[in-house]
Amino acid sequence: MTTKQLTVGIIGLGYGRAHIAGFQAAGVKVLALCQRDTVAAAKLAQQYQVPHVFGHWQDMLDQARPDIVVIATPPVLHLPILKAAMAVGCHVVCEKPLATSSAEAQAMIAAADAAPSLAITSFNWRFAPAMQSMKQMVDAGHLGRVFHVNARWFNPALVDASSVPTWRMDRSQAGYGALGDLGVHLIDLVQWLFGAVDKVMASSATAHTGRTVPDNTRPADAEDFSHVIAELKSGVSVAITVSRVARGLNEHSLEVYGEQGALAMRQTRTGADWHIGELRVASGSGMFEAVAIPAKAGSLVLSTERLEVTGQTTICPMVQQFIAVIEGRLTPAPSLQDGASAQAVLDAVLESTRSGSWVYVDASSGSIVAKQ
Repeated sequence: MTTKQLTVGIIGLGYGRAHIAGFQAAGVKVLALCQRDTVAAAKLAQQYQVPHVFGHWQDMLDQARPDIVVIATPPVLHLPILKAAMAVGCHVVCEKPLATSSAEAQAMIAAADAAPSLAITSFNWRFAPAMQSMKQMVDAGHLGRVFHVNARWFNPALVDASSVPTWRMDRSQAGYGALGDLGVHLIDLVQWLFGAVDKVMASSATAHTGRTVPDNTRPADAEDFSHVIAELKSGVSVAITVSRVARGLNEHSLEVYGEQGALAMRQTRTGADWHIGELRVASGSGMFEAVAIPAKAGSLVLSTERLEVTGQTTICPMVQQFIAVIEGRLTPAPSLQDGASAQAVLDAVLESTRSGSWVYVDASSGSIVAKQ
């Protein structure tokens, strides 16, 4: 049983800022921040009252030795950091996508299996209040036999051709583009709710052919939008669309239609209570009606800054659950295997985009097979 206050070191301070707010809201001491730009890291450390700053993750592991390490770096670094962190006994929360390929994801699972510490994939959007309510209704059998699922994630982050090049545009650093940024969450939510993907057919593209990777050595090659048709092993049909060049929208949604009912979840990024999300339900011959969703932040005073709100309302409950895992009261979830399963689907989508064929997914081995 854990009796002392746990500590965490956060590597990567882009989306890692949400983890600062999330871990602090969960009562975990943020012991160290790490990124190459130590001046910017020091400003964040002062803002959040974090005692240590490092410019290299290995130095943080050697000197700070936190109980938990958050990996929020470009995916190309996830495997080496996880292996090193777990080798010195740190628990790990790894951002999605888990790696740049299924082979790397399987190597991460092997490293975790050989370590005494524990690791999870940061699929934090499972923990949004509307999604939690949707999961409860699915598990309670509201839908009956499921026919099909529609999911989308749209934002305008890279809509302008003049957007400053980032590692997210470089497949060698990110592994994927909009699929890894956004679509991997939808893949996880679909598989969490309804089971494993069996096969996919997809098309993907970049929006601005004039863009380059950050060092200007070659064209940006990570997709900006993707359309995916999938079939689950259960036979359920799924349509997923993701875009980071969707001007005028910043939201994700999941609609499910079954023999006895339907559910529609929508999570915008606007309005005071956007973090709660919206859930609508239909049954029989009736039309969709709104479901009341209770806020689950308790007495916490929420920030007005969106990244901090994301941390306080979706990462915090994930961390609280992980603490129970560390204390031996729960099984790790979202697990590394959940991350690897979504990774296998991402690889299948890339192969389908290349081949123009249906591609079958074997999440247990991370292999993919194109249909001839």
